[in-house]
Amino acid sequence: MSFGISVYPGLDNTPEENIDLIRRAAQQGVSRLFTSLHIPENDRSRFSAELRDLIDVARKLQLDVIADVTPESAAILGLTSCTLEAFQNIGIQTFRLDDGFDVSAIASFTRNAANIRIQLNASTVSEEFLAELSNKNADFSCIDALHNFYPRQNTGLSVRAFSERTALLHRFGIRTGAFVATQNGRKRSPLYDGLPTLELHRGFSVDLAARHLAALGIDDIFLSDALPTEAELTAFTKTTLDCVTLHAVPAIESETLSLLAEPFTSRPDEARDAVRTVESRARSKQLTLPLVPENTCQRPFGSVTLDNIDYLRYAGELQITKRNLPADPRVNVLAHIHEEELFLLSCIHPGSKFRILLDH
Repeated sequence: MSFGISVYPGLDNTPEENIDLIRRAAQQGVSRLFTSLHIPENDRSRFSAELRDLIDVARKLQLDVIADVTPESAAILGLTSCTLEAFQNIGIQTFRLDDGFDVSAIASFTRNAANIRIQLNASTVSEEFLAELSNKNADFSCIDALHNFYPRQNTGLSVRAFSERTALLHRFGIRTGAFVATQNGRKRSPLYDGLPTLELHRGFSVDLAARHLAALGIDDIFLSDALPTEAELTAFTKTTLDCVTLHAVPAIESETLSLLAEPFTSRPDEARDAVRTVESRARSKQLTLPLVPENTCQRPFGSVTLDNIDYLRYAGELQITKRNLPADPRVNVLAHIHEEELFLLSCIHPGSKFRILLDH
């Protein structure tokens, strides 16, 4: 997984704020920078000079600079031609192609000799379009994709549409990214309603939105707004790839909680009532945990449970309940998943990696 930030020269931030953001992000492990060359609201008198300065800083910090471009973008920057080489000369390495480029042009762009990458609009791509790219001998090793963000409320993607497009791109071997919005930082003008890819995320914390994208199988995550906070930047870059990360409140004080230190794998034979783990019984034996009955209470949806010694050969099996279950003297309740994160359980599929982080 790679992480990216977004900068918008000529808009909300001063040049100094943008440069400081780029430097802080690079220190946190961010490796990509997104910008757009066709935002109607930006100050054109500031845009070109600010953009070049920001790209210069980003390139020195070895960030991949991604620019959202249209055929008119060259004129905005005062370039004499709209070619990949012309943009590359000012430091842009990846081109996210917006409206105005046909399939033949895009296919030819992928066959460049300058190691320039082409990025597709993941939110609007179709199977027919990708098949046509293939028929025109596009080099898919030079292609990735990035979903849109949506400034207007109620226009962000549904989880279903997002997942379908992402799965389609993955079938063609194309890594795909998406955006999360700030909640506590400076939101981008002119609407100031955040810039999420998923409408569900418009009010989510950066941490929860990023963890949800990771759970949905996204490859790259970008912060989209003008100026995220330092805490948001830190939480964002700690997101774990290919793993559903859930926060939980401990229900007991016991050394058996040490079982949760490492990630688990969901069993391939999916149960109706609970997420079952592959490793927990063997891990319990390795840790020589005292699996005595304790806190054998009711198990509401989202309970993290551990079978005790009275469950015989099942002793040490860790589960997360997917529905309300009654108390069982053979089952200890260790913790409860945060209520606002229960929806993440639907992202745990057979073979999925997941981890449980306890509040302290």
